[in-house]
Formats: sequence, C-alpha cells, structure tokens
Amino acid sequence: MNRHAVESLQWLDDKQDSMLNLIVELCDINSGTFNLAGIQKVRERLIEEFSTLGGELEVVESEPWMTVDDRGVSEEGKSGPILHVTKWPEAETKVMLCIHMDTVYGPDSSFQKCVTRQDGTVNGPGVIDAKGGIVVMLNALKTLEASSLAGKIGWEVILNSDEEIGSRGSDTFIRSRAGHCVAGLLFEPSLPDGTLVSWRKGSGNFAFIVRGRSAHTGRDFAKGRNALAALSRLCVEIDELNTDPDITYNVGRINGGGALNAVPDLAVGRVNVRVVDTDQQKQVEEKFASLVAKYNEADGISVEMSGEFSSPPKPIDDGVRQMQSRIESCGEALGMEIKWRGTGGASDGNRFAAAGLPNIDTLGPCGDHIHSDQEFLIPESLVPRAKLAALVLMSFAAP
Repeated sequence: MNRHAVESLQWLDDKQDSMLNLIVELCDINSGTFNLAGIQKVRERLIEEFSTLGGELEVVESEPWMTVDDRGVSEEGKSGPILHVTKWPEAETKVMLCIHMDTVYGPDSSFQKCVTRQDGTVNGPGVIDAKGGIVVMLNALKTLEASSLAGKIGWEVILNSDEEIGSRGSDTFIRSRAGHCVAGLLFEPSLPDGTLVSWRKGSGNFAFIVRGRSAHTGRDFAKGRNALAALSRLCVEIDELNTDPDITYNVGRINGGGALNAVPDLAVGRVNVRVVDTDQQKQVEEKFASLVAKYNEADGISVEMSGEFSSPPKPIDDGVRQMQSRIESCGEALGMEIKWRGTGGASDGNRFAAAGLPNIDTLGPCGDHIHSDQEFLIPESLVPRAKLAALVLMSFAAP
C-alpha cells in the first residue's frame, strides 16, 4: 500500500468527537422508515454535510410498492426519496458507497435519544444501524478528497430511506446504478469485535390471505368455514419445515377473527424466510406453492399468497474474494487483523450482488444489539473504520 496514502489518513486522528457529535445529532432525529417527515430532516442535514465534498447531489423519488394490509387488501406504499451523490464521473474506475437513512424505530417508540453509558459506549436509535455508518462513509470520502489521490477514482453515494423494509422503493434505483461501478462499499455495522460479514442469506417476506365463510356460531356453525383455523394449520405446517438450519421459516404475525360468536371468514398470516442460495430459494417457493394448492382444495377455504425474496442470497464468489483480499491488505497496512463471518441478515449488499456488483457491506462502526433499545456504538471504532474505508478507496486509485 502506498506509504503516502497511509500517511494521509492522519487527518482523521482527531475526528472522533466531531464524528460522534454528528451521529448523535442524526440519531436524535427520528427517521423510522414510515416517518417521512423525519427522514426528510435527516436527508436535509446530510445534504449540508455531503455538499462539502463538491460532488453533484440529486434527490431521487423512490418507486411506489405494493403491500397487503391486515384485511388482505393490496395497497400502495411509499418510501422517502433517495439522496444520490456523484463525483469524478469521468474517472476510469468508479466505486459505489451505500447505506440507509431509515431505522426500525418509529415516532411511537420509547427509544428516541442517545445516552453515553458508564463504559463509554453510546446507546441510541440507529447509532450503528446505520447513522454511524453514514458518518464513517462521509469522513472516508472527506479523507480521499483531501488527499493527492482525489480525482483518480470516481465515486457515487446512495443514501436510501427504506432498507429496513427491504428497500422496496429504492431497489430498482440501486440495481440500475450497480453497473456504473467496479465495486461496492456499504456501511452496515461490523460485529462488536470488528469482524466483517462475508456472505449473507437471502430474505423473503410472504403474506398468506385465507378466506372462509362467516356464520353464527350458535345457529349456523356448520355452515361456516373458519379462515383463522385454516391459517393456523397452514402456519403450523410452515413452522414444521424448519428441519434444515440453512433455511429458516419464521411465522411472525397472524391477524384474524373478531366477535366470538361469529366464525371468522378472513385471516392473514405473515412469514419471513431466510435461505443461503438460490436453489434453496426455489425450494421454498415450490413448497409454498404446494401448500397454497393443498389448502385451496379445502371446502369453502381459499388461500392467496403474496410476497417474494426481496433480498436475494449474497454468496462468496470470485469478486467478493478479491474484495476481501483488498480489504485485508488495507487492514494490514493499518495494523488491523480482518476477520470474516457469514450471517443470516440481509442488506442492500444482497441487491448489489444480485445486480453483479461485488461488495463488502459491513464497513460501519463497531457495536451491537441492533433493532433493540440496547443498540450501542463503540466510539473508539469510528476513526479506525473511517481510515480503513478511506484506504480501500485509495487502493482503487493507487493499486
């Protein structure tokens, strides 16, 4: 690794406090996926920060997407816009950087503000998933642009607003930009000890809409067809598919029923599935189709399935191996030992991989307990992670 590139990283040495202050500021703005006003405030603040890089900024509207409500009715959903930043587009080599602005904590959550714990960690909504990652990305780019290698690679940034629900409104845009770059750096949090994610499972969300026939339970019970009971049996069968640890079926929610003296004629069940590869994905789809056909044979019961694998599996391929080797070399230059581990979680890295862009997607700061009110950031990881990301970027300019 170029000695001058490593020396240029010293610019970051005193940036931990300013990085942490920006993270806290962003986390104290609620940006749950469906809080579009909150996401707009975060986006406006980030426009201020990313404008200092001198690139071209644009706000891209996300696409509408369809969902099924608890009544089994399809309805249109809308995500917040995407912030897209590009610089040096004429460069021969271009790198994608991506992370999301939304969190899983809505305005009604009791988890709204950051606090510093006695052990020095910072507990707050989105501190590592993924507002900490945004700030690491920003400072890595600032370091690149302040170096002698500025302009020798092009880069673009995607900050989307709906990753926590599977990037349903930003998926098309993400895939459309993949072909413009040679590699992707994503800033989901690393594991607490700094381990990076190598492969990821694919994730799919499915809804099963079961309709039956309503009847009075006292006068005409035999004429009824219980949709809730049928759905319950279906969900038990789905749960019993959990025989292979590589494939997980989680029955996450059931809605249905009402008055106890009426046979329920509608029930909706929701299931999340995780798979390692596309063969398993096909296997799941075939099993679900078979179950739907089976229950549609029941007298007076109809079943409709909605959903898909919105995050395809992200395996280790030659492109990922080359990225891993590059990052390991950069880590070695910084005195960091890089370790790898697969995970069942999905990210936008799955979507980029499906579109043909090799990427590493856990270059954010260290911490743990994401998606809970115990989510925390290790502040001492901020500068090292920004240095690693900056050096990786520089490695494309000075291989």
